[in-house]
Amino acid sequence: MANSKVTDIIFRMIQTDHLTFQYKKTDRVFRFPDITLSKQEHLLILGESGIGKTTFLHLLAGILKPNTGKVVINNVDITTLKANKLDLFRGQNIGLVFQKKHAITSLNVLENLEAHLFFSEKSKHLNKIETVLSQLDLLDFKTSKVNALSEGQLQRLGIALAVIHEPQVILADEPTSSLDDTNCKKVIELLIEQAAQTQANLIVITHDHRIKSYFQNTITL
Repeated sequence: MANSKVTDIIFRMIQTDHLTFQYKKTDRVFRFPDITLSKQEHLLILGESGIGKTTFLHLLAGILKPNTGKVVINNVDITTLKANKLDLFRGQNIGLVFQKKHAITSLNVLENLEAHLFFSEKSKHLNKIETVLSQLDLLDFKTSKVNALSEGQLQRLGIALAVIHEPQVILADEPTSSLDDTNCKKVIELLIEQAAQTQANLIVITHDHRIKSYFQNTITL
């Protein structure tokens, strides 16, 4: 029985307990459900605007610190880490797909990915970068400046930036909500494919019910 408990703990890749958050003392207190995910297990979190979806994602990423509760990723309680160690942990283990584009406009596509690897303290291999760009149909644009890319290419670059350092967890904030049905399907399939490539957990937070069929695990806030 003891061995079973140890094994269970080891393979809990992501776990949250009693998370709450309040922006100001006069604001409402957001209370979030407990989640437990094994390695490579994915989760869809649905909810309407204003319900706290992005807040939940920022808590999972360690961008916000909860008022109560904890976030454990690969047996590390990130809520207890000091700022410099948290930044390093996030840079090495978490990939973020933001709702708004976060690429550096003064750099080209290749330089953006190289910079991301540098700040993640991961070694940069041109072959690895080119493989990811090829998978996302961006290889022909590796020397293009960010402001020369189309919206679809920017979206794929956002995914490339989130996965290039081979994170253990990919967190995506509304990655499909502004897309038509065809591009919605493409983007969610790309995210799932890239998560499989790096054996990562994928958590998508959205109000877009079109992607519900891609997930076995779904919760609604």
